[in-house]
Amino acid sequence: MGSHAHDDHEPTTAGPKVLAVSTVSPKVRTIAVVRPSADDVTYLAATKTGLGITLKHFAKNLFGFRRTVKQLNEGTAPHGLQNDIETIQYPEEKVVYPERFRGLHRLMQRDDGNVRCVACMCCPTVCPANCITIVPEQSDDKGIEKRPAIFEIDELRCVVCGLCVEACPCDAIRMDSGVHAKPVEERGAAIMTKDKLLAVSKDVGKSPLSIATQGGVGANWRDGK
Repeated sequence: MGSHAHDDHEPTTAGPKVLAVSTVSPKVRTIAVVRPSADDVTYLAATKTGLGITLKHFAKNLFGFRRTVKQLNEGTAPHGLQNDIETIQYPEEKVVYPERFRGLHRLMQRDDGNVRCVACMCCPTVCPANCITIVPEQSDDKGIEKRPAIFEIDELRCVVCGLCVEACPCDAIRMDSGVHAKPVEERGAAIMTKDKLLAVSKDVGKSPLSIATQGGVGANWRDGK
């Protein structure tokens, strides 16, 4: 038969309050059950706080001034009176892209209009998203070994890293169009074929020709200086 002695010492650590400790086994203790308050049981206080926050944002977005596209671009919106809505009425309103925005890929052309790509496979090899597909074929030009029979880029998989541009040894692919990929309804429509990539230059009003010498200037390039 065990007996319990009242603990006259207040607990020094946070936790249940110990009312008594057994004199037979100190591990047997009588603790006070902490009952939740009426507000915690009914959730009325938490509901009141949540509704207050919701009504505050509702009133701010309903009566506050909407920031203009120019203010959103420049980040110069005044504080206090504007709402939190940053929805752009696209395509009537367009934001200004950052200066380092790359945009869609485009394929460059030679002076005779043919694609500059020589199907060296450097860009699909370095692509971390594996979004470039090239099927090479033999070129009719004796000075060029191969050309791409198929050149496709899946814009849905592209991560816009630009490594394909850096890896290209003949300036055949660029990412300076400044336009983003158009919305599509089917995944297959997001694949840019060779013809589409060649047409991007005309669509954005940029020259498809490169000032780089196709294939380089040779091993004695230093003599040209």
